[in-house]
Amino acid sequence: MSTSADGDGRPENGPFEGLPDLPAEWGRIVIPDDPADLAAEAAEVRRELRLRARRDGWRRLLGLSSASSGRSPLRLCLLIMSVALLATLTSLFAITWPGQQRPQATGRTSPGSPGDTPGGALPALDLVGEDGQLVPLRGLLPAVIMLVDGCTCTGELDAAVRSAPPGVAVLAVSSRRAVPSARPVAPPARTPRHLTDPTSELRTALHLNDAGDAVSVVLASRSGRIVRTVPDLTSAADYQPDLSGLPTAA
Repeated sequence: MSTSADGDGRPENGPFEGLPDLPAEWGRIVIPDDPADLAAEAAEVRRELRLRARRDGWRRLLGLSSASSGRSPLRLCLLIMSVALLATLTSLFAITWPGQQRPQATGRTSPGSPGDTPGGALPALDLVGEDGQLVPLRGLLPAVIMLVDGCTCTGELDAAVRSAPPGVAVLAVSSRRAVPSARPVAPPARTPRHLTDPTSELRTALHLNDAGDAVSVVLASRSGRIVRTVPDLTSAADYQPDLSGLPTAA
């Protein structure tokens, strides 16, 4: 085999011995005499390299595997779980925040409709007695409970005392502490007992609106069952039909 006249060992009509030819898909390769002719191609290659480096940087930040890395996207999963946990905790704090305003209970009965009976049970509340001591409300049953927030209601209380059968207590409940007036017409054993409900829990639990100077009456049996409710009392006749059976009512 002949060699080139330059004496570089290259065969005269072929490639270097032992070296493969360039891939055919590369096409015809032309090496310019002036390297400046390759400036446009060099700038394009640098732009592609910068774009790839920026894209790989974002993928590494999100925990995604890049073209040169086979890592699993663990960081992305942790990021998604953290955002979901934060959203759940924020919702729970918004629901259970102690300063959140809650709607107040409103009465479902209208004034002037005597005889409405909720059919529920009297709440187990401790009210304040005349001596300042706590008194369990259920320990005084059966009873005629008169809510007298807006008036002294002497006439209504006297009528209740006269109408109540033996064994039935008459309770005057007010949100303000009241000093009972002298009642010479009634025996001492048959005077109403005055109790104070400072936060109006009883009125709220029974869904009774504060109707100014109106009197609301609740008849409760010995077991605490509400027998009758009169939201706006007009006279003792509004509840008298149920008084006779109140001592033996379940």
